[in-house]
Amino acid sequence: MDNINKDILEQYCAMQQEARDLRRRIEEGERYLEKSKEEGYLVADTVTGSRPDLTIGPIKVTGFPFPEYERVKKMTRQRIAKLQILEDDLLEATNKVDDFINAIPKSELRMMFRFYYLDDLTWHQVARRMSSLFPKKKYTEDSCRKRHDRYLEKSE
Repeated sequence: MDNINKDILEQYCAMQQEARDLRRRIEEGERYLEKSKEEGYLVADTVTGSRPDLTIGPIKVTGFPFPEYERVKKMTRQRIAKLQILEDDLLEATNKVDDFINAIPKSELRMMFRFYYLDDLTWHQVARRMSSLFPKKKYTEDSCRKRHDRYLEKSE
């Protein structure tokens, strides 16, 4: 293996995080839009002017923030489009990662890589899952991570 395969793994992890971040931002935008519609979200300001009784003083002005609402709506639509593109790229990257993992000669190591990269588990969770699958062996967070690191170093 060369650095290209290691880069694929790193890029895949970064793409997963980017997709999560985009989903979170889309949800925030959609929550804002829903809240604005349901609650009739208003902006308010106080200005000095003449009141209906012709006295001069502070007057509270309220209104719906159409420019802000439309900006958030447009940005949310753009983020949804970006997410669709990213998910297509992520599917392609998932296939590359899966091909890389399938090329690993040892079954246990393949399982660790699948749990870590494809199932997006932490090393602690990988160790627990491996221990439950192979009760006669003791897997720790560090032992799984080190086997992963050694394989990548050896394969370079």
